[in-house]
Amino acid sequence: MGNISKDINSTFPNQRVKALLNIIYTANWITSCQNEFFKDYGISPQQYNILRILKGAGEALNVQTIKDRMLERSPNATRLMDKLCAKQCIERLPSEEDRRVVKIAITKEGLNLLESIPNDFNRSLLKNLNENEAEQLSNLLDKMR
Repeated sequence: MGNISKDINSTFPNQRVKALLNIIYTANWITSCQNEFFKDYGISPQQYNILRILKGAGEALNVQTIKDRMLERSPNATRLMDKLCAKQCIERLPSEEDRRVVKIAITKEGLNLLESIPNDFNRSLLKNLNENEAEQLSNLLDKMR
């Protein structure tokens, strides 16, 4: 198991500073693991999130709605969607009523890509936690925010 003090060879003035730095360090570790995992599928974790949002919605959504639902607020969400469009995983649907409005829909290719990705890919990140510990961690993170 990891130990933030040993991992970054540092000491901390108090437990709150240690906890905050541990959250940041762990978030970067998770991001790195996810980036490595998604390389095999030719997408980023953020693009995966967009595809999951669209699949879960069951209908085309406007760009702002997608941005609002993303786990990681991304100022480059439009660029992420451009890349998914180029891969034919999503499509843009212009509104017939208002040409300024564009909705985004997942395509069959996007659904097939999602189907090819195991649902439990994050399980290994949490392998050292039992259900009670995972719940406690989640509750503490909620409390922090």
